[in-house]
Amino acid sequence: MHVTSPRFKENAARALADAGLQKALGTAKGAFLARRAAAVAGLPEFERLREIGRDIKNHTLANLDFYLETYAANVEKAGGTVHWCATAEDARAAVLAICRAAGARTVTKGKSMISEELGINDHLEANGITPVETDLGEYILQLRREPPSHIIAPAFHLNREDWEESFRRSHTDLPADRVFAERRDILTEARTRLRDRFLAADVGITGANFLIAETGSSVIVTNEGNGDLTQTLPRVHVVLASIEKVVPTLEDCCALLRLLARSATGQDFSVYTTFSTGARRPGDLDGPEEYHVVLVDNGRSNMIGTEFQEMLRCIRCAACMNHCPVYGAVGGHSYGWVYPGPMGAVLTPSLIGVDKAGHLPNASTFCGRCESVCPMKIPLPKMMRHWREREFERHLVPAAVRSNLALWGFLARRPALYRLATRAAAGLLGLLGRGRGAFRSFPLAGGWTRGRDLPVPQGRTFMAEYAKARRARRL
Repeated sequence: MHVTSPRFKENAARALADAGLQKALGTAKGAFLARRAAAVAGLPEFERLREIGRDIKNHTLANLDFYLETYAANVEKAGGTVHWCATAEDARAAVLAICRAAGARTVTKGKSMISEELGINDHLEANGITPVETDLGEYILQLRREPPSHIIAPAFHLNREDWEESFRRSHTDLPADRVFAERRDILTEARTRLRDRFLAADVGITGANFLIAETGSSVIVTNEGNGDLTQTLPRVHVVLASIEKVVPTLEDCCALLRLLARSATGQDFSVYTTFSTGARRPGDLDGPEEYHVVLVDNGRSNMIGTEFQEMLRCIRCAACMNHCPVYGAVGGHSYGWVYPGPMGAVLTPSLIGVDKAGHLPNASTFCGRCESVCPMKIPLPKMMRHWREREFERHLVPAAVRSNLALWGFLARRPALYRLATRAAAGLLGLLGRGRGAFRSFPLAGGWTRGRDLPVPQGRTFMAEYAKARRARRL
């Protein structure tokens, strides 16, 4: 996937001016919030479950090598094959080699963010293999040649009219005057179009929400039957998963599943929760003849032992972005890579570098809603601050910002001088703004006034009011 994270500000400006996107964001985001709130309210032990989930992931990350080796051994014991991939290039090569060995011409795929990260579709196409996205949202994005804008609702940025227009443009063999009276009509057309693809596919590729070390199983969580068809109909099933998806036991996995759907879609459980363990055994009615797991690092092991290790607890529920005011205003494509929202603001710099993704940790109001709803209790604002510090240390922020922060730091370390300077500044601004409530523009404040007004100070400074209140309490 092409990286546009360095152009976040330009991306965001376009998003704010995009009437269709703003309509889609306004329509969709409220439903996620209401459903999650209702699901959490209906589970009194939800907060205790969050603590359990956090502890499970912390324990796993502290012993990641042991659990990965245990998982791999149990996959092999069940008749599967594990491919250890340090980089995205290694993972692409492994997937291509599996497909070539199977003589694959068509590959069906379930929704998988790691496949977006690795650029699997483009790699397969470049090598003469046709990938077919089977998740409804991913399918329309493939028709439109667009990346996902959300990690659980990939077509979050589209309106119903976008779907209808794309289907009419792509499915030219169907009557041009057909009517899409209901959303069900869109679903029916996609189902009809994909049915033959499921039957023709030589290889099926899915992601994994969890990998269970105890059993060697992979788990996918979906609300469509495409995931099951993708991993049971083809002769070969390939699981793409990053190394932090492993959990110790089946019991641990079930605890996390109780958090995942409630946090993501407000369901007690998703419609389909599918466990896969190895290839088809004698007596099995269905299943693949070959079962492969492509285990991907791609920079994650570098996060172990750092201030960003806690990000690896993420279970990809998207609660953080659903509640983020910045994501809600500009959508996922503005973030410029695979992972948007607060989790992307931490994970993306870790994987592609803060030099490319430095704007993302700054795209936050630090309201803290992301951390408050995260089922894994990931301290996202704290880690965004760490990235801001890294930016500053590496001189990646503009010189004007650095000099202004240095001036503020000089004053902040001298309280008396700070109070004198703020009183003088407030008085001067009050004098200049007499007779109006705000400045529409102001020298040295263009970055602020381009997007909002600068209020004219009213009355005394906060510190002066605070001192007055303290004196009053003593009387």
